Amino acid sequence: MIVDVDRRVCTNGPALPLILGLSLGCSLSLLMVSWTQGDMDDPCRDELAKGGLFLGRGDAQRGGRDRAGEEDLQPRIVPYHKDPNKPHKKVLRTRYIHTELGIRERLLAGVLTSRATLNTLAVAVNRTVAHHFHRTFFFTGLRSPKVPHGMTVIAHGDDRPVWLMYETVRHLHQHYGSEYDWFLLAQDDTYMQADRLSELVGHLSAGQDLYMGRAEEFIGGEEKARYCHGGYSYLLSRSLLARLQPHLDTCRNDILSVRPDEWLGRCIIDYLGLSCVEVHQGMTYRYFELGKNADPEREDSLSFKNAFTVHPVSDPNLMYRLHKRFSQIELEWTYQQIQDLQMQISNLSHLTPEGKAGVTWPIGINSPFKPKTRFEVINWDYFTEEHIYSCTDGSPKCEMRGADRADVSAILEVAVERLNEHYQPQLRFRKRRLLNGYRRFDPTRGMEYILDLALEAFTQKGHSQVIAKRVNLLRPLSAVEIIPMPYVTEATRVQVILPVTAQDQDYVDNFLDMYVTNTLDTHDNVLLTFLFIYDPFDAQRVSQADVFAGVKSMIGEVEKRYGDVKIPWISVKTEVPSQVKLMDIISKKHPVDTLFFLSSVWTEVSADFLNRCRMNAISNWQVFFPVHFQEYNPAVIYRDQQPSASSTFASESLRDGHFDRHIFDEACFYNADYMSARTKMAADILENEELMESMDVYDIFVRYSGLHVFRAVEPALIQKYVRRACNPRFSEDIYHRCVLSNLESLGSRSHLAMALFEQEQANST
Repeated sequence: MIVDVDRRVCTNGPALPLILGLSLGCSLSLLMVSWTQGDMDDPCRDELAKGGLFLGRGDAQRGGRDRAGEEDLQPRIVPYHKDPNKPHKKVLRTRYIHTELGIRERLLAGVLTSRATLNTLAVAVNRTVAHHFHRTFFFTGLRSPKVPHGMTVIAHGDDRPVWLMYETVRHLHQHYGSEYDWFLLAQDDTYMQADRLSELVGHLSAGQDLYMGRAEEFIGGEEKARYCHGGYSYLLSRSLLARLQPHLDTCRNDILSVRPDEWLGRCIIDYLGLSCVEVHQGMTYRYFELGKNADPEREDSLSFKNAFTVHPVSDPNLMYRLHKRFSQIELEWTYQQIQDLQMQISNLSHLTPEGKAGVTWPIGINSPFKPKTRFEVINWDYFTEEHIYSCTDGSPKCEMRGADRADVSAILEVAVERLNEHYQPQLRFRKRRLLNGYRRFDPTRGMEYILDLALEAFTQKGHSQVIAKRVNLLRPLSAVEIIPMPYVTEATRVQVILPVTAQDQDYVDNFLDMYVTNTLDTHDNVLLTFLFIYDPFDAQRVSQADVFAGVKSMIGEVEKRYGDVKIPWISVKTEVPSQVKLMDIISKKHPVDTLFFLSSVWTEVSADFLNRCRMNAISNWQVFFPVHFQEYNPAVIYRDQQPSASSTFASESLRDGHFDRHIFDEACFYNADYMSARTKMAADILENEELMESMDVYDIFVRYSGLHVFRAVEPALIQKYVRRACNPRFSEDIYHRCVLSNLESLGSRSHLAMALFEQEQANST
């Protein structure tokens, strides 16, 4: 809904247009801003982000002139002279560019706690703000018998406050002095706004010695020097920490104090000559002192809303209430910023080539996707409150459930709420029912909705009438977040494991042909191991008649053709060939860093999939279970027709099949991860010996590993049609999945319907 708002334009005197991405003019501007020379009470002079992070413009300009003499920011050319008399040394390049350039992380947080408050206040600090910092450590004297989960706790072995501070500063410099620019020290009874503190250090120069926090007078107050109060936390720069390190032992022996923050401040003043400051480089360290029996919900002062830290916090419940209150404040400011930006975009739209007509809805969101051909048109899906008319299985109508039902309920509630906000107090609406609903996902914008609502409208006098109204809604895409992942490489060797039973050996010929073409001919870094599974009867007759003699002969032919290739095999005798039993045998015969690809005889191994196997299986982090593409039964698809030659290609075969989500036979994982999960499973096997036959490798990783279990469709992993032999001795879940896979692999709904129609036609004649 578009609501007309009051527009305010700054025209206070002559202006100089500047092309800026960030400014201190009227407010944040996307295209252009004019700096005006007006009175100090200019209504357009708002502080950035409502947080008052910057000083006034005059103060900022003076601060810039003062800093000009403090730092030499002029670039200098450092000449390089190569001595021809010295031998050339090979340059060792680092893996990441920030390592080579010496780029450090911005902020590390250290929280001083105690054995008594580690499981209460320290846990509250960890849950509220720790995930916003890059690293957060909790320092204590004596370790608690039970360390809270998910917290990095460092115990120094002594509960004396000054000793704890001494050991903490020494530890930070010794282990992280070269990795971070800033160090934040706080107490566990301090609530911190992590995002504001990170923004603060982002605007400070990391090359200066800085001791920043709430400046407090020493006991007696006879000197002008100040120390930083520990209750409101304080910042130490990396360079200050490095200069302070040689004097820590002397300070510990010479300075007597019962307060750790006062002891540290005295040490910094005596040996570095630096006092605690609250304002530096135009930035102000803002804090708030919380009174006794204070209610965060009722705190509405500007100093509270702009605070970086709040102290004292007496109990964990108060910490969570403060976090809720500040989250509400940040959300309100964010919504206000969005409205301000939308107003500026609307006011500046007349300067664009398209004028006012070029403003998109909603303002600031990308315009809808414009297809260039009819194949790029995004379809609208029709739905009601009970059913959706575009189903994943191809049926024309299915019941709306799960996430879809919750999504529709949410947008209906939002639609009525926005209508009431727009028309009240003249009208008030109440939803009767949804007449029609349409939605589509636009990759440039998000999920779009069109709703036809039957509403009951009430006037101020109490009259009501049922009306129909159409509304448009958009659930925009949020900011994209880059998830850090461990480093992997496509050069890793893949060990393919192929279990073969007597019933499966007819398919080995096709598997070997694809393996030779896609790996051996291309010299891919892949090894293959066969696992021959004998039942007890065949195992007794192996000396007279080996059921796998033909397969072993094919393996020998491949080894003759490629002289440097060896394809080993392992023979196993079992009545129930469960994946766990087979992997136990394979795992013991390979190193722990082996990357396994557990395959099946119907799989066509391709180079593209093997690369994705290497990239998606990450040691001690993630295992990969691809969803293969299963071809439909040719007898149902083609019936009396012969398949065309082009359908033999993978790109064409994808049209006559489906992704089989019921089968978990294929898997990529590291041997060390499997052994770790298998070790955790050992205790349960002692209580239930049949557990190995009732579980597969997927179940083991889900229940016992604690790793990311990544499951995704894999178009490059294709299986020819086969009717699987479902073993009833496996668990009910595994057997049921096997039966469903056989049924769904017969053909699509349209193919099965056509086959039934032709059968009925033949029977009727």
